[in-house]
Amino acid sequence: MDIYLVGGAVRDKLLNLAVKDRDWVVVGAQPQELEQLGFRTVGSDFPVFLHPDTGEEYALARTERKNGHGYGGFVFHTDTSVTLEQDLSRRDLTINAIAENSNGQLVDPYGGQQDIVNRKLRHVSAAFVEDPLRVLRVARFAARFNHLGFTVADETLALMKAITDSGELEYLTPERVWSETLKSLSEASPRTYIEVLRECGALKVLFPELEKLFGVPQRADFHPEVDTGIHLLMSMDQATQLSNDPRVRFAVMMHDLGKGITPEHILPRHMGHEEAGVPLVEAFCQRLRVPNRFRKLAVVVTRYHLLCHKIETLRPATVLKVLKGLDVFRQPEALQCFLLACIADARGRTGFETVDYPSAQWLRYLADKVTGITSEQFINAGLKGAAIGEALDKKRLECITEYKNEHKLVNKHDNKNNEEGENA
Repeated sequence: MDIYLVGGAVRDKLLNLAVKDRDWVVVGAQPQELEQLGFRTVGSDFPVFLHPDTGEEYALARTERKNGHGYGGFVFHTDTSVTLEQDLSRRDLTINAIAENSNGQLVDPYGGQQDIVNRKLRHVSAAFVEDPLRVLRVARFAARFNHLGFTVADETLALMKAITDSGELEYLTPERVWSETLKSLSEASPRTYIEVLRECGALKVLFPELEKLFGVPQRADFHPEVDTGIHLLMSMDQATQLSNDPRVRFAVMMHDLGKGITPEHILPRHMGHEEAGVPLVEAFCQRLRVPNRFRKLAVVVTRYHLLCHKIETLRPATVLKVLKGLDVFRQPEALQCFLLACIADARGRTGFETVDYPSAQWLRYLADKVTGITSEQFINAGLKGAAIGEALDKKRLECITEYKNEHKLVNKHDNKNNEEGENA
């Protein structure tokens, strides 16, 4: 048998990037031979083996044939006659179809090295169109390597459009769509994932709530970039700079969905877009089976981001409402993620990329103060039941009022962080 290092490990070595995972392809072997060497079989679709010492994946060279819809509609064929070139031909992109033998020599039948030089994401063969998941994978690789100058080749983008037009994207399972989206949120440029999907028409099919944001105007005095979709991309850039946490980036991606359904007759204003966006976020998360910890943050950012921007001008009762809505009394650690998302929103506007955000200081201080007020003193004073909660809230409001009175002068700063909205 011949064993080759393949895929991402070879690609990343050529790009001088850290190699995280190594995958191997075995040519000229039967499953029994690997089992006799101590390899453990995993996978149900085709034989994949785990090395007894390293745990790395070894797959028998295989070919595949489309026989159904979606990602799983394939029949795989493995035997000793399948060549390395045949195996590599079934891969998605040329940069992922390079192999390396035990002597360090590269096998590159489809021009992957040249595409690395040219910074192109190019499909290996016409069979690319048989797997709709590749639309998402290419968009994700574009997000990963955008900072290195990689772009999608025109002919590959054309095939991605063809897949979209064929209706095959609709056969992708929610789990697959979310998996690729989650990975993209951890890449160097998550906004590129959205841009590439939009360019090939897939955004409208898979994420119509995001597609609806593009072309929707906002007030130029608050948003010089005007277009809500452009604001989304700019906010994603800011979130990427501020945090590596995919939850923060996802919340920012969701935060303005309500602007996509603003009635045309009130544009470019978006009164109440925060609350209008919450059901859209909930539906998005339910449709894609997004984990609850992502959904929770996205909902509170959508609901409260405008109030956070205006925190210095809100009534103490409204400030307390926000703090309760953020659940800071039970999960004080969640506040930081919320604030990062709000900062990304405030800075995701033309000319405001480095704006100061005093609301974060306000909320951090107030959250620390009010969470330090416990029920113990009221219980010791003999209060019971609902009276304890009422006393707690009264004490919390006194704390908030005192802080606001001490910082009235702060309200004189340039209040451009405040988008249009109803007075709270």
